[in-house]
This record gives sequence, C-alpha cells and structure tokens, in this order.
Amino acid sequence: MMDFLSLKKNLSKDFSSFKKIKIAVLGDSATQFLSQSIKGYGYEVDLNFEIYEADYNQIELQVFDRLSDLYRYQPEYIIIQKSALKLLNNFYKTSVSRKSAFGETELRTVREICSSISANSKSKIIFTNYNEINDGVFGNFAAKVESSFLYQIRKINLGLMDLAREIKNLYILDTASINSSFGMNKFTDAKMYINADMVYSLDVLPEIAKQIADIITSIQGRIKKCIILDLDNTLWGGIIGDDGIENIQIGSLGIGKAYSNLQLWLRELKYRGIILTVCSKNTESLAKEPFEKHPDMILHLDDIALFVANWDNKVENIKYIQSVLNLGFDSMVFIDDSRFERGMIKQAIPELTVPDLPEDAAEYVPFLRSLNLFETASYSEQDAERTKLYQEEANRTILYKSFSSEQDFLSNLEMVSEVQDFNKFNAPRIAQLTQRSNQFNLRTIRYTEADILKLASSNEHKCFAFTLKDKYGEYGLIGILILEKQNESLFIDSFIMSCRVLKRSMENFILNQIVEYAKGNGFKNIVGEYLPTVKNVIVKDLFKDYQFKESSGRWYLEVDGFVVKETFIKRK
Repeated sequence: MMDFLSLKKNLSKDFSSFKKIKIAVLGDSATQFLSQSIKGYGYEVDLNFEIYEADYNQIELQVFDRLSDLYRYQPEYIIIQKSALKLLNNFYKTSVSRKSAFGETELRTVREICSSISANSKSKIIFTNYNEINDGVFGNFAAKVESSFLYQIRKINLGLMDLAREIKNLYILDTASINSSFGMNKFTDAKMYINADMVYSLDVLPEIAKQIADIITSIQGRIKKCIILDLDNTLWGGIIGDDGIENIQIGSLGIGKAYSNLQLWLRELKYRGIILTVCSKNTESLAKEPFEKHPDMILHLDDIALFVANWDNKVENIKYIQSVLNLGFDSMVFIDDSRFERGMIKQAIPELTVPDLPEDAAEYVPFLRSLNLFETASYSEQDAERTKLYQEEANRTILYKSFSSEQDFLSNLEMVSEVQDFNKFNAPRIAQLTQRSNQFNLRTIRYTEADILKLASSNEHKCFAFTLKDKYGEYGLIGILILEKQNESLFIDSFIMSCRVLKRSMENFILNQIVEYAKGNGFKNIVGEYLPTVKNVIVKDLFKDYQFKESSGRWYLEVDGFVVKETFIKRK
C-alpha cells in the first residue's frame, strides 16, 4: 500500500489527461489530509478527482441548505465522513434515559441527510460508517447492555447497511473493517486527534482513499469480471502430473487447508458473478482429474467457465480466453504462484491485473482479500448464473467454426428476444449494464438503480430492456435503450449492449424497435450521439453504418426513409 507522503507527491503531477470527477468532502472533523489523499490516489487510477472541501464541521449546514456551496458545486459524489469519537462525545452528553434510543436518533439524522441530498442533487453519497470503540464503561458486558456505546454503535452500523439497501444512491465506506485491520491505535493518532481534530492517522489515510477510489471506479464501470487460475501450487499443493491425484495437497490437514480456503473464497466469488477460468501448463486430462475425482476439491468443472490446459505459451492461452469471453484484459485477474509466469504475463499483457502472491500458500487468501480487487456497485440474481452463461458462449464459439457463413450460424441459433419496460424487477440488472458495459456503449452514461426507477416512471422518456435466448440457453437481460422525447424527435440517451451478444444481429433488432416505436408514436426523427472513450471505439461508426446523417456532432435519421435491418432474432 502507498504511504501518505507518496500520495501527497502525486498532487504535483499532471492530471490533465485523466477523466474529471467532481467530489465533495464533508466531515465533522478535519478533512484536509483526507481530501489530499483522495486527490493523490486519483493519479493511481487515472482519474482527476476535483475536490470541493467544505469548511470544518459543516455537514448539516451544507446539506440542508439548498442554496449552499455544496449544491452550487454540483458534485458527482459526496463523501460524508462522520467520526466515531465525535459520536462517542455526543453519546456521553445524552441523558441516561435516552441512551438506548441513541442509535435510532443517529440513523434518522443520516436518513435526513441522504433525503436532502437526493432532493437537491443527483450526487451519489459515500458515507463512512463508524469504527467500533469499546469505551471500557461496561467492558465485555457491553454486548448485553442496550444503553452501552458499543451496543449502539454496532446497531448504527447495521442500520446503515439496511439504509444503503433502501437508498440506492447511498454507498457505505466500511471504515469499521479498516479499523479492524489496522487496530484502533493505528487507525487514529491520539495526539493528532487532540491537537488537530484528525480522525484518521497518516498511516490509514491511503487505505481510506483507496477504498473511496474503489467505490467510485466500480460505479464508473471499471470492475473485475474474471479470474484466470493456474492450478499446480495455486489451487492445490504439488504438481498433478508428477505427484498424482492422491498426493496433491488439499483438504483440512496441514498446508492443504490453505488451498481449500482459496477454493472456498473463489467459489463465493463465482456465486457473486465473477467468472472463473483455468489456464494451466498441463495435460488436459490430468489437469481435470482433481476436479472430477478428488473428494476434497471445493471447485468442480461446472464452476469453471473456460478450461484451458495444454503446453502452449500462457500468454497465447490467456489471449484465447479473452477472445472467447470477449472481455477487456483490464477486467481480468491472473492468479499464479510462479514468479516467472507472472512476470511474463505482466510484460506481455500490461492491462491484466497480476497480483504478486506471497511465497507461503497460507497467506494467499488474506493477501488477495486485502487487495479488494472485486469491489462492485451492484448485484443481481442473474450474477449467480454468469458462469453458466459463459460456458454456453464457449459452446457457441465452437459451433461457429463448423459453419461456412455467419448468416448460417446465426439462423441456426434460433434466437428469441423479449422486449420489456423498465421496472423494479429488472432495475438492478439494468443499472449493472450502465455501470459495467464499456464497449457497446454510445455515451457511457452511468445510472444507479434509483436513477433507473426514476426513468421508468418518467413521461419524458421511453425505456426498453432486451433479453435474448437461443437453443443453447439464456443470455439474460443484455441490452437497454433510454430514449428522450424531444418534440418530434427521439434522442438516444443510452444504447447499451452486453459484449456477450456482439455479432448476433442484436443491434439491428434494437434499431428496428426504435424506429417501430417512433413511427407508432408520431416521432419523425431519431437523434443519436457518440461520446468517445478509450473502450467504446467499436461503436464509433455505428450511426454512420445505419445511414444516420451527421450535423454539429449529432446524428440524425428520418424515420420515414428507414429500411428495416436484417436480423436473425424473433420477438417474443
């Protein structure tokens, strides 16, 4: 982890080429060093964090005044840092009869803060929860006393989690977990708190800044989606080809426990929607044997979306995995115990994240957890089925090679799409698409679940969600349209498709739906806009290819002259 001095040195570097993101920092204690840390960490993730720092202890003053400097600044993110030490002082000032209700009172205040922000801005809120302090008044007996501070602060933190589930633009920065990792003495420097009212020590500030950046980058769509796994001495101890299945180390005894713990953690990531793949220098039949026959294996072949085991160069095998899954290298993580293999991959594919595993397998899981590589801004039930979806996609890739033409392949898939309105059931997945899709995304506008629900009820917009299935299985919800009604024109606010359905004629199907809706509702023109990013170059010429006419940076299509595009997809 970087130190505070390194982050401070970053402040003098050139941020001009990075995307600007406006952040407001509000705290009930000194926030100057926190703001510097956040700004400095932005350089590490190629983002220019422009920061408005409110004056000391002005959270309520800024939030509840709709004409405040906070709202004039129009930040994309508002970070609210409240101190457990300040909370403790307020608790001590509360009468004994009201201490049992202290948590509910604090949670009402937080709710009011979030409601005011939501009413006056479109900002996303990052709220720091409270690091736990056992004030020693009751000792361990505090867990049994509702009027103890420890009882109340734990109640508040649990309430914040429930509140974040309810308020979709609220995200919790888990400083309580950071405090557990560092320890209270390192989390807060007692002298600096007394003399400068600084809650976070200089040692912990870089981690706080990193966690804030992790939340923001995940909302911005920069997330990890896939893990590429080595096998020998990574998923199990030993070499399967030399030691045999009966002698590899895995299970509940000795160092085998470390490998089992790693597999348990990986399986949980798979349930959360992270794609697991294998890339191993091995004979395929031997490499698969533990997955099929070893009684202590946690992971099995149906947990692996793509299994590549041969004696070819790992660089080429990883490129093959990337091509089949159609994911960006920057959304993939490569886990290998070999320092040589890691170095080779880092040099050949610098966009790929390659953690330097510790030498001791016992430290694998604690180390990987500490990196927080899999931060996410959303979760839906469909995520648990993601491995199956990519296994089906691998089967389609194999099938594609057996056809002489793309048209024959597409017609053979028997594809069907259901066109849905936005609703409370599909809103989580729609929000995910806006946050995670970077390639087929014309304007790269990110929306939260709360934003999606507002759009669903807006009279000024028409929104569509598209599913797709074929004879191999369900792709799920893979495309969205957000159309803004502008007099006689429809403006394409968002046109997003999952990269899993590229080259399936889905874009033709969706464009046909836009025109059909326009004709049926009296709109004469469709207006589009392409906002370039590093990743969405594949849609650079989309409007041009569909006969839109360019004028002053926007693209225009007359509905009456539109010729229906060929598609191999039927509407359900």
